[in-house]
Amino acid sequence: MGKIIEIRDLRVEAKTDSGRVVEIIKGVDLSVADGEIVALIGESGSGKTTIALTLLGHTRPGCAITGGEVVVAGRDTVTMSEAQKRALRGTEVAYVPQSAAAAFNPSKTIMDQVVEVAKIHHLMPLPEARKKAVELFKALALPEPETIGQRYPHQVSGGQLQRLSAAMALIGDPKVMVFDEPTTALDVTTQIEVLRAFKSVMRERGMAGIYVSHDLAVVAQIADRIVVLKGGEVQEVGTAETIINQPTHSYTKALIEAFHPKGRDPDARPESAEPQPILKVSGLTAGYGAVGSDGLPKFVILKDIDLELERGRSLGVIGESGSGKSTLARVIAGLLPAAKGSVAMDGVSLGQRTKDRSKEELRKLQIVFQLADTALNPNKPVGAIVARPLAFYHGMGGREREAEVDRLLDMVRLPKALRHRLPSELSGGQKQRINFARALAARPELILCDEITSALDTVVAAAILELLDELQRELGLTYMFISHDLSTVEAVCDRVAVMYRGEKVEEMPTSRMQSGAEHPYSKLLIASVPKLDTGWLDGLHQNPAISEGMNRA
Repeated sequence: MGKIIEIRDLRVEAKTDSGRVVEIIKGVDLSVADGEIVALIGESGSGKTTIALTLLGHTRPGCAITGGEVVVAGRDTVTMSEAQKRALRGTEVAYVPQSAAAAFNPSKTIMDQVVEVAKIHHLMPLPEARKKAVELFKALALPEPETIGQRYPHQVSGGQLQRLSAAMALIGDPKVMVFDEPTTALDVTTQIEVLRAFKSVMRERGMAGIYVSHDLAVVAQIADRIVVLKGGEVQEVGTAETIINQPTHSYTKALIEAFHPKGRDPDARPESAEPQPILKVSGLTAGYGAVGSDGLPKFVILKDIDLELERGRSLGVIGESGSGKSTLARVIAGLLPAAKGSVAMDGVSLGQRTKDRSKEELRKLQIVFQLADTALNPNKPVGAIVARPLAFYHGMGGREREAEVDRLLDMVRLPKALRHRLPSELSGGQKQRINFARALAARPELILCDEITSALDTVVAAAILELLDELQRELGLTYMFISHDLSTVEAVCDRVAVMYRGEKVEEMPTSRMQSGAEHPYSKLLIASVPKLDTGWLDGLHQNPAISEGMNRA
């Protein structure tokens, strides 16, 4: 079997904020055979995406290839001219990004964008390209393949958009596909559909691929071989089966250990004689759009939700995209008014909007948002962002405030030197930890965590979860943890509420999740969590919870 990709002694340098040049890829060697899918695994900053992008002859701003060869289909992308690189992209090598939403132009129809590669490279007449696009939509198991191309990007779901970005990449019949964390932002049930579609198309076409991910369980379903990276160096290479079941390198073992977060010990929190609810949600109905004569918004997202959360405990809220999880957090935080129902904290009813709440009520209840990119002011350095709540809620200034900023950065495992950087100069994981540090600065009693580990690699996420647990014990914090990652909820939460189409369909202790779920949708969610087993995805059709849950859904 021939080698479609051969990377030899690849070296990439980057320039730091201070102008210092550092080597971020340090002599990497790897190869990919025809029809083989190789996964690049490692924590944030390990060099996964940097290596993958060199296959397209591309480096990020501030980076440069300083040595080695990146040979794709017999041609070295390092020595190519810019014109040759442009000709390569989309025809020889194609790229599927992590965020399909950012890859699509919102003002153009999906079809116009999918056929763009064929148009740019003059690969075929447009009518033929459109016909081929429909065939790809069918192969990727997209709904209404004949007409979905007429829609705009905002008119399809996240999972559908991710598969459409694959169709855009496949239309030029590339020899190599580069997948850059394509399922990270998807809920577990959608992730299954996308992985199945990717695997089916790649197998059918005998294509080679590089799959970048920090999720070992996802990689186990699609990769033939795994390359483990850390600090720009290869730590271990082996078949997916060998890496997962018989790792030899200590770092690989740490990655696998981090995949299994420690579950919540039911005896870790002493039971008080009369548990005190810190948060009580009663009959909550909310949504978006104009309010009708019935007092309900045009689009009702939450329907009659009841929840209670005890002080010092953690409640997980799980469900697929669109189930109402984040809307629930926004209503509780006062960012979206409820149409009906109430939110009470320590027995006192809270105002519907933040402007109707006192400074003390705002301090006690903080929210950490899923998208750190939009939650942090891009024009302010990290130190100023974290310092703002210290001044606003506690009147802190001068050296005291500066020392507290340093302490908060240390609490979320970030170096003090980051305080001078802008958010754009941080990785996704670093931005999310700044987000959390800012919430902690208020010294809250209840924190609403909206998918706060979804952007983090496995090792860092495990460290953050340990930190959350530690802070809860030390500070008596209470958490509502919104997530589509069930293993995260299991690790952090005492109880879990399952949301489905705006309703709470079940609530149970997390210790009962795996064996005691009763609602078909709860069973579907739990059965859809990828296992560290290379045969898991192919054997899913045999799981009765999957078929029963899908039928109910």
